[in-house]
Amino acid sequence: MVDISTQIVIKCPVEKVATYAAGPENAPEWYVNIESVRMLGPRSLQKGSHMEFKAHFLGRTLVYIYEIIEFIKYEKLVMRTHEGPFPMETSYIWEKLDEKTTRMTLRNTGQPEGFSKWIAPLMGLMIRRANKKDLDRLRQIMEQSC
Repeated sequence: MVDISTQIVIKCPVEKVATYAAGPENAPEWYVNIESVRMLGPRSLQKGSHMEFKAHFLGRTLVYIYEIIEFIKYEKLVMRTHEGPFPMETSYIWEKLDEKTTRMTLRNTGQPEGFSKWIAPLMGLMIRRANKKDLDRLRQIMEQSC
């Protein structure tokens, strides 16, 4: 089992951070490995919505579909994919620290299958490093716009 949780404090209101981070169209701007995201079906973020992600990870191009399993505006977004050798759940949690400051937690959990089971410890390290870069990039974007 892989369970990686990374946090960052962003000097920007929670409403603005959550709206931007949850927007699928923004993911390629702040995620290091995401090339594109497209909504499948209605464009609204709600439980049951599906999004197709195209990403590069460990030298491979991956295409996978996330389903939103929980969405609480300005508080929490949880997505899950059942596809591929590494089914994953990704959670965003936003906490209002004050009127102009947000703590965001990015958490990835998954149960590797097949060959991926053997490299899970390495994948955990790589996911942690990528998450840190992603959150650092998000902070830069948000603090420049606030």
